[in-house]
This record gives sequence, C-alpha cells and structure tokens, in this order.
Amino acid sequence: MNYIFFAKLFFYIFTFAILSSCGKDFFKYSSAKDNPVIGKERAKKNVSEGRGVNLGGLGVGRSTTYEFSTSNPLWRASLDTLDFIPMATIDYSGGTIVSDWYSDGTEKNEAIKITVRFLSNEIRTDSLKIIVHKKICSPSQICNVDLINNSVLVDELQSTILRKAVLIDKEQRSSKTKKR
Repeated sequence: MNYIFFAKLFFYIFTFAILSSCGKDFFKYSSAKDNPVIGKERAKKNVSEGRGVNLGGLGVGRSTTYEFSTSNPLWRASLDTLDFIPMATIDYSGGTIVSDWYSDGTEKNEAIKITVRFLSNEIRTDSLKIIVHKKICSPSQICNVDLINNSVLVDELQSTILRKAVLIDKEQRSSKTKKR
C-alpha cells in the first residue's frame, strides 16, 4: 500500500514539474491569421523565423543560421583566389583552407604553403587570418621552413579575397532582390 501511494505521489510531482517548466507562454493565444494552419506552411514559417525544438532550455535565446559554403562570400572568394594552388585540406565546418606546398617553377628549392582561417562570416579584414609558410631546401635536401606573416603576399591575398567577397556579396544580394 505504501508503495502505490509513493508511486502516485512521485507521478503527480513529476507531472507537475514537467508542466510547470513549460513556461508562462505555453497556453498563449494565437490567431489563425498570424499562424498557418497547414503543417508544412507552419514548419516553413518556423524555419524562416529560426525557431525549432527546444529541449530543456538547451537552445534558449539562441537562433541558428546555417550557411552552405556556396552562399558564404568569403569562402567562395578564398577558393577563387587560391584556385592556382593545389589544396591539402579544405574544411568548411572548421573554417580552414590549407594548401599543399607550391612552387611556381622559378626557384626550384623554394615553396610556399598558404593557410586561410575564417574567424567570422562578415566581410571585414579581421575575419580572415592568412598564414604563409616558406620552405627553402638545400641541394642536399635539408629544408628550413619559415613563417612569413608580415609580407606583401599576405596583404595581397587578403585584399584580393576581400575585394572578390564584396563583389560576390553584391551579386548575391542583387539576385535575391530580382527573385522577389
């Protein structure tokens, strides 16, 4: 008998706790003219507003924007700028592009490796970090690798990428307004 009493008590307390955590707006009135009745339209509206499932407050106050690499102007501009060099690693989710060692053929014992790190999706100078390594090998195949961050090459790469990103962004915005 005690077991049944405590089981019911636990069930009621648990149910009360779950329902009270729904918040004050759980039973909020909403008009049908503001919210679509058809499920697919309602889901489309929720996605466009950035709403989704919230489990235990894990996503409270945060909205998520997902961008594909083809819609990120900085990413596209970086790949367009570095298309002459073979790539070792391209990781959009990690925000890095790492090239392979590249030599233009004029200096047989010198090669460069370029790393682009994306710090933000905004088109600004502090959104990119470009690192250039230079490898110089002796005829006996002993190589020294140096980091050259403050070089003309880094400045030229950054300005070229940013200029292309601005043009791509303008092109995307104009195509969106034409579709509307």
